[in-house]
Order: sequence, then structure tokens, then C-alpha cells
Amino acid sequence: MALAEALLDLQELTERLRRDCPWDREQTERSIVPHTVEEAYEVADAGLAGDDAKLLDELGDLLFQVYFLSLLLSEKGHGDLERVARGIHTKLVRRHPHVFGDVEADTPARVKANWEQIKREQEDREGVFHHVAGVLPALLQARKVQQRAAAVGFEYPDVEGALADLEDELKELRHELDGSSERQAEEVGDLLFAAVNVSRRLGADPELELRRASQRFVLRVEEAERLAAAEGRSFAELELEEQDRYFDRAKERE
Repeated sequence: MALAEALLDLQELTERLRRDCPWDREQTERSIVPHTVEEAYEVADAGLAGDDAKLLDELGDLLFQVYFLSLLLSEKGHGDLERVARGIHTKLVRRHPHVFGDVEADTPARVKANWEQIKREQEDREGVFHHVAGVLPALLQARKVQQRAAAVGFEYPDVEGALADLEDELKELRHELDGSSERQAEEVGDLLFAAVNVSRRLGADPELELRRASQRFVLRVEEAERLAAAEGRSFAELELEEQDRYFDRAKERE
């Protein structure tokens, strides 16, 4: 089968690189994982951009990371790519009893609730916040802990409750503007956490949406610079009010 042949070829290539390439021979889990994280973000970027050709390429880079890290496990006698594949296969079957068993789950919300229940009961994961990785980006970590709390019913009943909490946190931040920098920083953190909760309730990924917002801001400022330059003016030397006018024009041209 073509798929099996392609995957086997990649395994053989990974083993040869580990054996014959000086750089690959030096690598450990600690040195490789930062590359893995980078590749995952590049996959996400391609997916968000709707760039299928780039997504195809970036998925290959990420797949190689899986192969390489699996090979490192194999060298230590702690597993291999086969065990990785069989492990995730078994886990996915176990966590989808509505597909492979007789459990009913006719909505995405019910599926997610079952998923969390299975992890707690069948996989012996204790505590509400079991296995929340400390290395997650802050926005994703916030979303993760909120999801875990929601799985046991500890959350606002609807998005309006989350929005009200966001507004309350903004008021508290305003109240601390004349206070200490430490309290201001804490309130900023609470405000961000509340914003993540609103994002989660709306089904938006806070990490990805903030990245997209940053990209939009960059594009708009760059366009504002071009508009100012076309009129013989330097954007950086303008007063804020004039910069804002060019920025608004840039938004209109999108």
C-alpha cells in the first residue's frame, strides 16, 4: 500500500539521519522539542491562512518531529513509533464510545463532556486540573484550565455571564490605576483570563485569534505608512491624531 510504503520510507530516512548526520546524532528530546513547538505553530499558521500547499509542506515537517522523537524513545528502550501509533489508536477508540460503543452523544458538547469523564474515571486522572501542561502558552493554558473547570460544571451558564465578568474585571483594573504596579499587574492578568473565557464560550481559540489580531494590526500600520508616504509624509513623525486617520483609511481599504 502506498501509504504504508511512504511511512516506512520516512522511518528509514529518520534512522539514517540519526546515524549518519552529525547534527542529528547530537539531538536529545530537550533540544528537539523547541523545533517541534515551532513546527506546530507553522502548521497552525498555514491552516488559518487556508494555504493548502503550505499546510501540506508544514504537516510533513511536523510528522518528521514525531518520527524523530519516537526514535529517541526507541534508543532508550521506552517505546517506538509503533507503540506511539497503537497507543493513540487505543486511546481514541476508548474516548469515542459513541462511535465504537453504545454510548449516546449527539452534540459536540456531549462528546467533550464524555471525553473528560473518561479521562477522569477510566484513565485514573485525579483532580480537576489533571495533566495541564505547564509549558503551554499562557492563553492556551488559561483556556485549558477553564475547560477543565467547565467539565465539572464550574462555569457561567452562558456567554453573557462571561461577558459580565469581563466587564467587572475591567472596572477593577480601572479602580487600581492609582494603586500599586503589583495590583495593576494582577488585575491585568484577571482581565486577560476573563477575556479568554469569553473567547472560549464563543468557540474562538484565544491564542490563534490574538495572533490574527496582531497580524491585522501590522498590516494596517504598514498600509497607513504607505498611505502617508504617498502623500509625502512620514508616518512616524505625525501626531497621533493624524496617524489615527491614516490607520482608519488603511482599515477601510481592507
